[in-house]
Amino acid sequence: MLSFTVYKGSPDGKPVKGTTTRPKELTGDQVLLKVLASGVCGTDLHYRKKDMVLGHEGVGEVQAVGPEVRRLRPGQRVGWGYQTGACGLCTPCLSGDETYCSRREMYGSAAPDQGSFATHAVWREAFLHALPEGLSPADAAPLQCGGATVFTALLGVRPTDTVGVLGVGGLGHLAIQFAAKMGCRVVVLSGSSRKREEALRLGGHRFIAMNDLKGKKGKQKEGGEDAWEIDRLLVTTSALPDWAAVVPMLAVRARIVPLSVGARDLVVPYAPVLLRGVEVRSALVATRAVHREMLAFAARHGVRPVVEAFPLSEGGAAEALDRLERGEVHFRAVLLPEGAEELEKHKI
Repeated sequence: MLSFTVYKGSPDGKPVKGTTTRPKELTGDQVLLKVLASGVCGTDLHYRKKDMVLGHEGVGEVQAVGPEVRRLRPGQRVGWGYQTGACGLCTPCLSGDETYCSRREMYGSAAPDQGSFATHAVWREAFLHALPEGLSPADAAPLQCGGATVFTALLGVRPTDTVGVLGVGGLGHLAIQFAAKMGCRVVVLSGSSRKREEALRLGGHRFIAMNDLKGKKGKQKEGGEDAWEIDRLLVTTSALPDWAAVVPMLAVRARIVPLSVGARDLVVPYAPVLLRGVEVRSALVATRAVHREMLAFAARHGVRPVVEAFPLSEGGAAEALDRLERGEVHFRAVLLPEGAEELEKHKI
């Protein structure tokens, strides 16, 4: 039997060390991976008290392959994200929308004895993504969910579009980079001006502090000019925005894509949305085709998450989750095996 170390949730929310076993002989298109890095995502906080292996932003090195594996070879580096399986036969799967498969295998509901908070994992080749050259494990890990999610939300934008990014955090700082590299004008909206310089450095073209707009109506002005009309607005905050301030910034036929609005109902003002022809569209995790396109784009255009590194250990996982829950992580946390060169490079 294969045996490897994993870190699971527990009733008190502290990750606990455990062991997962798998048959030594791999079957079908199974791939044995040695974990090189794991992102720590906000979704992991939802499961930290559940009896399951944590983590879904994984990067690993192929160690062995099953008899039906066709492309991956030992030594290759791959990533995996929120989805690790689907039936492959239903209409959504056949249409390239496997994220909506009724038998989809997603983090939190499938394979509770496996995750990226581990030394190894076994996943299907069909849901693994070869990493392009130029992406380190620490850079690639947060892209497997956070990067894939915002890239999905940006599908279809044109270089002539103006993209609004509401919130400068784990998702927002990646959305700014992707949109800017796609040639779009990027308007960054944040609660205060505290993150202005960093948002502009990441690729934002205009920064609007929402606190400055309180009590104002109609077209907002920034820097003495009419604010650019936003064609695509990505809401990356867990709290609902002040729609009275935001909706006047939207172009006719704009699209709002909520990505992280938490457990509350999504409520938008009916009349302003209706009268401007505004569309509200969800963006689930990336399909495999989009996931791979995102990785290629990030490698080619230098999209890199800002990360803080922690040891891939019981204590490291606990510290990363605690800091994330307190809002103390600077954009993205990554777990790296102790001794990895990148650990010291990105360590806080």
